[in-house]
Amino acid sequence: MPPAEKKRAEKKLEPFKELFNRPLVLDLAAHIKRRWKDFDEKAFIAAALKDFKTLEMKARANQIATALGAYLPRDVPRALKLLTSTLRPLDKSGEPVKDPAKGLAGMVIWPMGDYVARHGVAHVNAALATLRELTIRSTAEFAIRPFLARDPKKTLAVMKGWAKDKNRHVRRLASEGSRPRLPWGLRLKTFVTDPKPILPILETLKDDPSDYVRRSVANSLNDIAKDHPEVVASIAAKWMKGASKERKRLVRHACRSLIKSGHKGTLAALGFSAKPDVALKAFTLDTPTVKFGAHAAFTVELSSTGKAAQNIVLDYVVHHQKKNGETTPKVFKWKTLTLKPGDTVRLDRRHALRAITTRSYYPGRHRVDVKVNGLTLGGADFDLLIKPPKNP
Repeated sequence: MPPAEKKRAEKKLEPFKELFNRPLVLDLAAHIKRRWKDFDEKAFIAAALKDFKTLEMKARANQIATALGAYLPRDVPRALKLLTSTLRPLDKSGEPVKDPAKGLAGMVIWPMGDYVARHGVAHVNAALATLRELTIRSTAEFAIRPFLARDPKKTLAVMKGWAKDKNRHVRRLASEGSRPRLPWGLRLKTFVTDPKPILPILETLKDDPSDYVRRSVANSLNDIAKDHPEVVASIAAKWMKGASKERKRLVRHACRSLIKSGHKGTLAALGFSAKPDVALKAFTLDTPTVKFGAHAAFTVELSSTGKAAQNIVLDYVVHHQKKNGETTPKVFKWKTLTLKPGDTVRLDRRHALRAITTRSYYPGRHRVDVKVNGLTLGGADFDLLIKPPKNP
């Protein structure tokens, strides 16, 4: 999902499913009706909105896509042309114009992409051409994946061309759509097993002028690193030679998981030692007890014991209490710095412990540790207090 759209989604997190709502369906129906007079607008709206209040976000998108399948022309290539005709025109920069009366863009593209993914597999060329247009108005990163799973060779041939497209959204689709482990998307098991077929796309895009595209390249490499760390370490070493500051940033972001785990080859490629000459002189936990909704605060003092300047990656790990009494670690990025011989640095950190959609918190003993170049140096325990809900 593009950053601007993701930001809007986060603002509307309560309730998240309302990103797909009645006005969106009515607008979709109206734009189709304008371009196809035989469209059964009322029946489509009724099918798309059936029991809508009971459905969550993804189910709403699926139902809209199902309604499109029921009421668009049975001739799929004709239906694809019809959908494309409803899209908002582009301005001189290649971005959709802002006037919603001129066509569709934004969240409505998701169910339109679902329709293409379901019905376009027998019409690959027409379907991929449609997805190219859809992604410029929002994203088609989820819709492209069934095509990659069914016919990776033909689909990748098209996507390699997209990697050189003049439009940044299309270039991003080449990398984001082919990610082996895209969150919320169909897992591409072929590329999880062997990522080599998608590496030429990432190579083409590594110096893309758009940070939006480069971050997608980094995310794809981070996916690959989960199954093939040595492959990514090798790419990192190659790309860091003569790298611009933008490419260096891309490589560091791509290797974030490997850095956190202390992968030796990756650390070496980025100029960090797997055995840093750094001592944890002091670790002070300022909040031995933390109320849920507040912060855990701690201070570290690091001292260089080496004879030469050294670059270090400083992270910290929060070991969260689970429902069964065990703990699970989560590594958080902190800071990258250079220590000269004899240097001592003192750093403070506050870590929020509040409600988020991706984690359930439980009361009890937690722990925070500090890591340098993936090596745990020490830490301390703290207790998280969570008030039980009041009885009605």
